[in-house]
Amino acid sequence: MNRTLFFLSIVIFSIFVGSQITEGFLLVPYWKTLSRVEFYVFYAKFGPTIGSYYKTLTIIATLIPLGICIYCFFNKSSALKYSIVSTIFALLVIALFYVYFKDANQQFYDATFDAIQLKTVLRTWGHLHWLRVLFELLSLFFLILTLNILSQKRLF
Repeated sequence: MNRTLFFLSIVIFSIFVGSQITEGFLLVPYWKTLSRVEFYVFYAKFGPTIGSYYKTLTIIATLIPLGICIYCFFNKSSALKYSIVSTIFALLVIALFYVYFKDANQQFYDATFDAIQLKTVLRTWGHLHWLRVLFELLSLFFLILTLNILSQKRLF
């Protein structure tokens, strides 16, 4: 059970990170090739599905380091410091969504940008997306450290 939970935690969080990397390498560059009209048609059609997918996956992925952090706290584990760092990076992903992506995505739905503005916004969106991926990778790294410590001490 312990090894299974360890494995599933890493797998789920890795799927989250992998899907974000895929979005950064495939979806965002594709968006940049579309005309303004094509982009808004695409976003109107697929945006809700993409948003739903990432919303669900982000919540599940964020609950993993948070839950493990709570576990470490109550068990007074030496892994607590790593779990806190992992949780902070996971929460930064959510914070970045509310600081930038939520409004930008809504403006995509509203088709508010002209062609030049859209190119600029997509460039910014892409850069901030890679910052989000960096936070996710750091969260994953510290999550793995946490679970490794818990696994070695047989607390998990």
